[in-house]
Amino acid sequence: MITGELKNKVDKLWEMFWTGGLTNPLDVIEQITYLMFIRDLDKTDDTRQKESVMLGSTYVSMFRGKEHLKWSALRDKPAETMYQTMQGEVFSFIKKLNGKSGTYAKYMADAIFKVPTPQLLEKIVTALDELYDLIDKQPDKKDARGDLYEYMLSKLSTAGTNGQFRTPRHIIRMMVELLNLQPDDLICDPACGTSGFLVAAGEYLKEHFFDEIFYNKANKTHYDSAMFTGYDMDRTMLRIGAMNMMTHGVTNPNIVYKDSLSDQNTDTGKYTKILTNPPFKGSLDYDIVSTDLIKVTKTKKTELLFLALFLRMLKSGGRCASIVPDGVLFGSSAAHKAIRKEIVENHRLEAVISMPSGVFKPYAGVSTAVLVFTKTGAGGTDKVWFYDMQSDGYSLDDKRTPLEQSDIPDVIKRFHALDMEESRARTEQSFLVPKAEIVGNGYDLSINKYKQSAYVEEKYPHPLEIMADINELEKQITTGLAELEDMLHG
Repeated sequence: MITGELKNKVDKLWEMFWTGGLTNPLDVIEQITYLMFIRDLDKTDDTRQKESVMLGSTYVSMFRGKEHLKWSALRDKPAETMYQTMQGEVFSFIKKLNGKSGTYAKYMADAIFKVPTPQLLEKIVTALDELYDLIDKQPDKKDARGDLYEYMLSKLSTAGTNGQFRTPRHIIRMMVELLNLQPDDLICDPACGTSGFLVAAGEYLKEHFFDEIFYNKANKTHYDSAMFTGYDMDRTMLRIGAMNMMTHGVTNPNIVYKDSLSDQNTDTGKYTKILTNPPFKGSLDYDIVSTDLIKVTKTKKTELLFLALFLRMLKSGGRCASIVPDGVLFGSSAAHKAIRKEIVENHRLEAVISMPSGVFKPYAGVSTAVLVFTKTGAGGTDKVWFYDMQSDGYSLDDKRTPLEQSDIPDVIKRFHALDMEESRARTEQSFLVPKAEIVGNGYDLSINKYKQSAYVEEKYPHPLEIMADINELEKQITTGLAELEDMLHG
């Protein structure tokens, strides 16, 4: 979680914009994002140059011939010069990154520099440098940067609109760990927002397959371009998402403006992994929903339509980890039962991880679960693993204070050793449920349907013993009062 000192610096930065005349929260977050991106480009370029030396390869700086546009060069310029360069050259430069057809050119095309004065820009540049210096001092710089970004995004008044709640980074990381990503994967988030899942997937692959990816030209090309795909309908989020990916070392991800549920999304049997937290609430008109999704589950509810979409988009053998609202697990409508039956009968449902309702606070108190399944087209569900997560490592109130205890490491450990789960009783935190039992319960996937409570016999003293204790206490009180009265009189 973001520290108080970091939070204060962000608040002061935000205040600079407001007092400087930029009062729209969306404009503020956009401008901060652009400037963070420009600063990160400088560091990214230096890092790649160092990596090329290590790998014995050739790297041509993205700033070749334009070194004066680097953040390190700009920040030492007089305010007026810095402002003119930023307005006249830097923004034009970032719009053309990776060529006119590149991801960033596509979504930076309408990016506008809105900082009103040179003096304000100078203050902001100084404040950002101080912010980054503080981040560098944190024990985990990556998490600090992510938390910082999440805190800035939380200032948007649109937080939580239409069920679009930002997924906590530790939950994203857990889901990534569950899917066992590989260097040749094709990974998609059909509701990517700021690309949190895709960034986490990229970081996981770096940690586990660095040599296989970065010492192999074909794998590195795949990592930089085809591996990651994200769709969203918010152009601002797409810009932020694209910049987020690039600063994490993915040069040209496929971040696309697209309504995933409409006919414009024709992806079929394309991806090996899907990681996502799609919008939960709201309903759509049938005429704008892809007809093949309606065939699977006739509904207007987005949370059900997205599950049908994942099945269509995955390759055979492809796997999905998706957050769903609890209603998906036990809803009694024909559409709810249809999509659950489809996953259980025609594919392979692997896990249902029930999460505490406070995971998405302070944005929402909605109860959610993580579904993990594999597309087979030929069934395969045998036993489904259920886990009752009690703690995600943070308090479940609006403050979300870090705690020592977290179930997440246990979730990951147990999921990757399901053979050891066979002997667990239904009273434990995790257990396996046979498919036949799930079918017999109308494909109900709520953990409370299968979990059993462990009753511990409590023994209490006989009432006469309790009365004797009370009488003894009364005697002691009476004696004490008498002694006190004697002291007062004497």
